[in-house]
Amino acid sequence: MVALSRLSAPRSPSYLLPSLLALALFTLLFLYKVDDFVTSTKTMAGHNLEPTPWHIFPAKSFDDETRQSRAYKIIQCSYLSCPYFNRSIMKRPRFQTNKLAAQCPEFFSHIHRDLAPWVKSGITENQVMEAKNFAAFRIVIFQGRLYLDPYYACFQSRMMVTIWGFIQLLRKYPGMVPDVDLMFDCMDKPILNRTERQSNPVPLFRYCTTREHFDIPFPDWSFWGWSEINIKPWSEEFPDIKKGSQAKRWAAKQPRAFWKGNPDVVSPVRLELLQCNDSRKWGAQIMRQDWVQEAREGFEASKLSNQCTYR
Repeated sequence: MVALSRLSAPRSPSYLLPSLLALALFTLLFLYKVDDFVTSTKTMAGHNLEPTPWHIFPAKSFDDETRQSRAYKIIQCSYLSCPYFNRSIMKRPRFQTNKLAAQCPEFFSHIHRDLAPWVKSGITENQVMEAKNFAAFRIVIFQGRLYLDPYYACFQSRMMVTIWGFIQLLRKYPGMVPDVDLMFDCMDKPILNRTERQSNPVPLFRYCTTREHFDIPFPDWSFWGWSEINIKPWSEEFPDIKKGSQAKRWAAKQPRAFWKGNPDVVSPVRLELLQCNDSRKWGAQIMRQDWVQEAREGFEASKLSNQCTYR
């Protein structure tokens, strides 16, 4: 009976344990690579200059211990939906724009200029969907709730911090932000040329534009912080810079034009700027910034508040 019970006992296949070990190692390697990518600070050529997309946004299932999930938890934002207040607040009256128009600073007139192409015709659903061909993500605000539809992965934390900006707007003016559907691209250079698209302007938000482009400008994401290079939100960064600028009297500061940054981003202007690195001839000091090395050393040499020693 003992021999029979031994023979009848279920046995695990010989390959099961090695397979499980291999799967576990592969999973650990994959998580390491994802985590390493998220914390990477190196600006690779073209990442923030060439048109989106540069790679398709993958489906994500965040683990509680990943940096991404902690960041999303901080801004209290689920993956596709961002509730931000008690819905009872929605009953509050909206702004009376005609009463506030006279109080707006002069630079607000640029908003009217940027939206002028759609003043008479309005923005159609077809135009919004056409903008999807150039967008990294779509944002819909409906009845006080923000919905996100990501298409492509933005460089570093641009997407997340930009969404944080929208959430701050909703929290500051609860119940007063109208329903809106918009497309957003997170690369730097505008791409919707006014001459080429004069007959059918496409509404697309991004951080930069020119008079020759239809791209609608939106505040740069670094206003709310750029964690990869140790830039704090402007509300925290500005007091530090102000304090640093007061460390030396104006007369004691070096009479030079100072620039420090990464020229290796496919930017002809930055490459030309390197030619001006002559303190005697041009009164300029141009310095190359290695962000990878700077990250290793704790960003001690790149703090903005420590660079106020120039006029």
